[in-house]
Amino acid sequence: MKRSVLTRYRTMAYVTGVLLILLTLGVIAKYLLDVDGASGFVSIVGIAHGWLYVLYLVFAFDLGSKAKWPFGKLAWVLLAGTVPTAVFFVERKVVAEIEPLVSGAEPAPAKA
Repeated sequence: MKRSVLTRYRTMAYVTGVLLILLTLGVIAKYLLDVDGASGFVSIVGIAHGWLYVLYLVFAFDLGSKAKWPFGKLAWVLLAGTVPTAVFFVERKVVAEIEPLVSGAEPAPAKA
């Protein structure tokens, strides 16, 4: 497996996670604290999170299919982007599991 597959997944996991936390804080500010301007913030961050979550799904599915994960594990990784902070914990577990499978370095030349 190429390192770029893991890197794409990790990048989108962090982006999705940060946007979801911002969205959660915006929703709290909008509905519970009645903060001025929170409505626009929630709209912008919500749209950004929605579109980038689709990219996260694509990259996570690509990683899971190349790692040959069972459906349950793949579903958990895909849903992690919908629970605030869950994606950070899941990403750490995924990286620990996938890192040994990554062929980032060039193979050593064969000795004659």
